[in-house]
Amino acid sequence: MSFSKYAGRKTLIAAALAVAVIGTASGAPEREVRIDPGMAAAMERDLGITAKQLPGYFRAEREALVKEALAQRQFGRNFAGAWMERGADGEFKHVVATTANAKAAHIPGTEIRQVRYSLRQLEDTMAGLNGIRSRAADAHRLQGLQSWYIDVRTNTVVVSVTPGAMLKAVDFVAVSPANVDTIRFEAAEGVAMPAASVVGGNRYGSGGGSCSIGFSVTRGSTKGFATAGHCGAVGTSVSIGGVTVGSVQARSFPTNDRAWATVRSVDTLVGAVNRYNGTNVAVRGSSEAGLGAAVCRSGYASGWRCGTITSTNVTVNYSNGPVYGLRQSTACLTQGDSGGSWLAGNQAQGVSSGGQLNGGSPGSNCSFATPRSYYQRINPLLSAYGLSLVLG
Repeated sequence: MSFSKYAGRKTLIAAALAVAVIGTASGAPEREVRIDPGMAAAMERDLGITAKQLPGYFRAEREALVKEALAQRQFGRNFAGAWMERGADGEFKHVVATTANAKAAHIPGTEIRQVRYSLRQLEDTMAGLNGIRSRAADAHRLQGLQSWYIDVRTNTVVVSVTPGAMLKAVDFVAVSPANVDTIRFEAAEGVAMPAASVVGGNRYGSGGGSCSIGFSVTRGSTKGFATAGHCGAVGTSVSIGGVTVGSVQARSFPTNDRAWATVRSVDTLVGAVNRYNGTNVAVRGSSEAGLGAAVCRSGYASGWRCGTITSTNVTVNYSNGPVYGLRQSTACLTQGDSGGSWLAGNQAQGVSSGGQLNGGSPGSNCSFATPRSYYQRINPLLSAYGLSLVLG
């Protein structure tokens, strides 16, 4: 559908006004699921998943990626996303969206919903918004635009906006090549900002500030750790326990939010993450979890917190510039948690980038009803710098 910029802006204004009002007012026996007590306690605290419900959750999580791959093959260009969903009874199920006839489709153990836009169409909208942001000459004009991401559950691209900045958001979207019918505006709680201030989640000093260690890594015989790019420029010295141990070797920020730093040959790399309850969780790999999966993160400022993955390809419009391809979660964080570890079970997921925080000092979203936090995926970070994850 084509339409003029004026018509597009008119449609977007209507959407913005709406959100402004809302925003204010098999037969084989199953393997036994072994659940770490510390993680179980955190998931019950932060997600309300009881010990009785946890086996069902992990069963659904194991099956989710297989079912998603089946859906992608079956629906092809009509595939519109997949996610885990929790019913009113507390049980978990897998949902797939498609633009094809849902009644004619069948994937065992999966609910299929018919929607208007394919995932490819939503990705085209994201690409249009990203293209406009990368060419914006005056970043000040985009202040108030917090982030944009695909929400496959509502079959839209969500543009998250600070209250009072809706017209800026409308203008931003209207001048883009994005199909405005795919856009949904959302009033944001807090302000998007980096969470800046060898066991994953522990504190380290960087250039006069503090961040959190992501994961122990190696590059050949060189020891180091992965962290967030905004924590320090290349060459910035890093310290652990007040002792300088190395420096930042490579980083990317904005565009990405990734970095790695060296430590000394005498230092010990531990393939584990601090849960801030006197125990660590061993890191066993880096298989990515899917949309709706539970994730937990560690950082010195707010400790060990859990949530779910709510989006897998988010553009966050930090004041320093946009960061693309972040993942979004409801696990809360506080400034100082930047660079810290994200895990799904014992699988490394990423390092903390930031979140929509309360603007305090330090900024945090741990008091929010529904926190919104972002992490940089670990596998692209490892690949970019030729690093190997240290396993426990």
